[in-house]
Amino acid sequence: MTIQKPVTIIGAGLGGLVLARVLHVHGIPATVYEAEASPAARRQGGMLDIHPWNGQPALEAAGLTAEFRALVLAGRESYRVLDRHGTVLLDRPDDGTGERPEVQRGELRQLLLDSLPPGTVHWGRKVTAVRPLGEGRHEVSFADGATVVSSLLVGADGAWSRVRPLLSDAVPWYVGVSVVETFLLDADTRHPAAAKAVGAGSMFALAPGKGILAHRESGGTLHAYAQLRKPEDWPLGDVVEEFDGWAPELTALLTGSDVPPVLRRLFTLPAGHRWDRVPGVTLIGDAAHLMPPNGEGANLAMQDGAALAQAIASHPEDPERALAEYEEQMFPRVAAEAGEEDIYEVMLGAEAPHSMVAMFTGAGA
Repeated sequence: MTIQKPVTIIGAGLGGLVLARVLHVHGIPATVYEAEASPAARRQGGMLDIHPWNGQPALEAAGLTAEFRALVLAGRESYRVLDRHGTVLLDRPDDGTGERPEVQRGELRQLLLDSLPPGTVHWGRKVTAVRPLGEGRHEVSFADGATVVSSLLVGADGAWSRVRPLLSDAVPWYVGVSVVETFLLDADTRHPAAAKAVGAGSMFALAPGKGILAHRESGGTLHAYAQLRKPEDWPLGDVVEEFDGWAPELTALLTGSDVPPVLRRLFTLPAGHRWDRVPGVTLIGDAAHLMPPNGEGANLAMQDGAALAQAIASHPEDPERALAEYEEQMFPRVAAEAGEEDIYEVMLGAEAPHSMVAMFTGAGA
């Protein structure tokens, strides 16, 4: 079976867009279906550090290295660790020698969108079901009643993927951590104490069972996350009460939000999640290997997208061989990443914040 129709990609996140872009570089058409109504339908997350071992090579394969470098925010590779009283335990400035430049997710996503031929992404197409038709073909149904038939289908549709059930019975489970997300705009002027606490890049203010993380974005915006070990049914109330006794410059990251706080519960798929080869379909990114945020998710998704596109380009007359090669390489690579230290035990465990300092300095090695 040769690739006679566009590759069908479900999801216009970073992984799906890198896949579409690298396919385009190799002259292979792709169509991306995205549930969101437009590129501006919602905020696209915060800062991303793009790693030299996965994210950066993916963008190089996409032919976008120079454009990516133009998005890098200078000085954002600095980080600091604080205790609940605001005492700085570790302060690492950005001296220009770092290997993981920081960009804003929304700007990176827009770069990828702009690199695709017009009409590649179909917006407002929420997938409701996918069913096999035999011989590697699948019918994708959308909420508006439309359907498409694919001969090569890729699920890049995240944690609650509609494509995953074709391959696996795995369902994401709650990791025991809930996150409350806030934004402070023009913080250097309006919230100077909080801005000073965050510093030039990232801040981790931690204690056992809870923490406040923050990143300095462009334009003086502080993007913060209160992280709490809570049961899955924990209701969002006054989150500041959870941080009673914490330094006011830290709790200001919660009380000073210019947007309503958003509660996000963290889920994961089983470590080492994999599946048997199913003709005509595969997964990339969180659809394949959802993990709690650890700095690798977006990078792994882009690596998946580039690797799959390169495999397809290497075997245009044999898509099944391409999908098999991609999965054979992806499964062990992701399993190794999932085997790394539990970041939430480091950040929110009994030894926090000192466990985080030890991780950054190598003192615990």
